[in-house]
Amino acid sequence: MYYTTDYASPLGPMLLASDGESLIGAWFEGQKYFGGTMTGKAEQKDALPVFAAAKDWLDRYFGGAKPAISELPLAPAGSSFRRAVWDILCEIPYGECVTYGDIAKKIAAQTGRASMSGQAVGGAVGHNPISIIIPCHRVVGAKGNLTGYAGGIDKKIKLLEHEGVKQTPRQRR
Repeated sequence: MYYTTDYASPLGPMLLASDGESLIGAWFEGQKYFGGTMTGKAEQKDALPVFAAAKDWLDRYFGGAKPAISELPLAPAGSSFRRAVWDILCEIPYGECVTYGDIAKKIAAQTGRASMSGQAVGGAVGHNPISIIIPCHRVVGAKGNLTGYAGGIDKKIKLLEHEGVKQTPRQRR
């Protein structure tokens, strides 16, 4: 059984999801793969402690603070490859960006491979079920250009601006 609650972010409505203990999802309304990791029934239940903690985290984030990801119990559902990519996303410092290629090199090193596909990494990044908190918005293309964001490229730009990331005209498309 899954539980959900709504969160009114400055970038639009979000749905938060939990297994009762951990946060398993945070999606913008209309986001690609919206609710994709919830495989069973979901019940609206606003009073869960994990939801109070997630809303507080998001309020502080949008208020200009830099809350630590480790403050929240996270349990994103995905393959071991996707979870490895999401773990790397959690290491990207606030206000900084890395490329898909950077992540691919890390995954290759972790798995003892000579190389890893940037496209495979892109697929895992795009399927991140916990938007903002697991910061997939901090991943950019090889030349620093902004590439897709499941929540919408406009939201990616606003999140990066919020964090003070300097963007070149190429990034603004």
